[in-house]
Amino acid sequence: MKYMKLGSKPDAFQADGNSVRYVSSELATDIIINVGNVKFHLHKFPLLSKSNRLQKLVSESSDEIKVVDFPGGPKAFEICAKFCYGVTVTLNPYNVVAARCAAEYLEMTEDIDKGNLVLKIEIFLNSSVLRNWKDSIIVLQTTKSLLPWSENLKIVGRCVDSIGSKTSVDPSIITWSYTYNRKLAKSDQITKFHEKMESVPKDWWIEDICELDIDLFKRVMLAVKTKGRMDGGVIGEALKTYAVRWLPDSVDALVSEVHIHRNKSLVETIICLLPSDKGICCACSFLLKLLKVAILIGVDDSSREDLIRSISLKLDEASVSDLLIPARPPQTMIYDVELVQRIVSLFVENDKAQRDSKIIEKNGKSDFVLGHGTWLKVGRVVDGYLAAIAHDPNLSVSNFIKLSQSIPEEARPIHDGLYGAIDIYLKEHSGLTKSERKNLCGLMEVKKLTTDVSMHAAQNERLPLRVVVQVLFFEQMRAAAANGHDATDDPPRKTEENWGKTASENRKSLRKQMDEMKIKEKGSVKNGKLGKRGSKNRGSGAQLLPSRSRRIFDKLWSVGKGFGNGENKSSETSASSQSPTSITRGEMKSSGSLSRHRRHSIS
Repeated sequence: MKYMKLGSKPDAFQADGNSVRYVSSELATDIIINVGNVKFHLHKFPLLSKSNRLQKLVSESSDEIKVVDFPGGPKAFEICAKFCYGVTVTLNPYNVVAARCAAEYLEMTEDIDKGNLVLKIEIFLNSSVLRNWKDSIIVLQTTKSLLPWSENLKIVGRCVDSIGSKTSVDPSIITWSYTYNRKLAKSDQITKFHEKMESVPKDWWIEDICELDIDLFKRVMLAVKTKGRMDGGVIGEALKTYAVRWLPDSVDALVSEVHIHRNKSLVETIICLLPSDKGICCACSFLLKLLKVAILIGVDDSSREDLIRSISLKLDEASVSDLLIPARPPQTMIYDVELVQRIVSLFVENDKAQRDSKIIEKNGKSDFVLGHGTWLKVGRVVDGYLAAIAHDPNLSVSNFIKLSQSIPEEARPIHDGLYGAIDIYLKEHSGLTKSERKNLCGLMEVKKLTTDVSMHAAQNERLPLRVVVQVLFFEQMRAAAANGHDATDDPPRKTEENWGKTASENRKSLRKQMDEMKIKEKGSVKNGKLGKRGSKNRGSGAQLLPSRSRRIFDKLWSVGKGFGNGENKSSETSASSQSPTSITRGEMKSSGSLSRHRRHSIS
């Protein structure tokens, strides 16, 4: 800490209680100056020789003067009075601003006396205090109680500029002390050679400025961003650290009448400081937690919208648990699904705009690749969120479908997650109508289910029978492909695109095959054993549990009778089914042989 001593005479100021100060001298005092609740008994000559303001006040009154609204109060006036007497006084970062404001009030300038107090304080500030990191922060903190004097004298601005400039200094040349109690990030560490000391981390300055009040913190952060030399990740870390430092942990403290105004101001300030582009922003997890707080304390709509847009830029980094934002009245759902829908829609809009701009730059050629990493992450997050909210009894089918359809097909190359969410919803909402069940299950494509999930779906009695038929059909197609039956080897075989053109033929073929499979099954039961046939594809998607296969084939048999007449009848059962993850490898192995040798290609 820097300091400066002024004057050389011994301190002759004495106190008489808490409200009287006087100078111990052979000469009687001839003036009383009231500053706040303290009376100073002093001599006119030393004071008037340094202060133009006191000269005016003495000329207007007799022997007692009352100073109104004196900056810094009695302590700051005493520093100025001691300087006038030549008594030794020590200036430091804690009192220099008060002394500077008091000297300005008393007009202790060079016009009255050379080497006056204003000049000496300015030299101390510029040559020592503002060149020191921690002293600059201390001085900035003291300016708060001395507004508007400190602002008008540009002390606040000079401190902010000094601090902002120091944060942008190359960490390798930093020699001053700073507060750093956090662990070094991997990016901030360097390999030690011969016990070489670790370098200064890039975020060395964060903890010190987090001690500032919110308005001063805002000004410093704006200065840091204006310099343009600070890494965006460090800016985000500073905002997160400040929020953690000052926002209370409990909900009661957040919304209490005593602190809610300050908390609201803090959150709105952090939101306004968030970088506007994806490259420099806080982690999505922190932003979502901040959004929960913002909703709870009721920040203004513009700040909330800005925060939602910032979150949408980083949606691919979100986790399902962070997206589970409690709904507020008058909503009846457990979680705010409409808010998440809004975030997803903004992400889609932003991604589309970026792709369109790239297409224009590349003369109309799109470089979008199926399964793009960002979209895959968003798809998994949305499916996970659907599974989490599916337990909500107040979640409507329309809301579920709308959110599911809010992402493009490219984001969901595999429908396992969507199937799991639909299965949970069907289990928790047993009172759905046929139409609702049909619309819900129409969201997924059975050909995009993996083998294990297809096995579960074929046995899932919560699904409409029509969906089960589709699953069996595509599993047979997979089995045929796995056994080497290719479209090139089997010309009559129809591709998926041509199925619609030969619907009646496919129905007859499917019915015929089911007849054969039912006859073979009855024959194997009659002989008292199950038929076994070796296969090179034990792990293929054609494996089903024998008992479940028998029940499904029985249903298909009864439904298949209607295929020839062009009918499409469906039936639903109410028995429950285990989740996809509950199918064990042992069950698959023990039950796969029967269904595996009964799979035939449909031609």
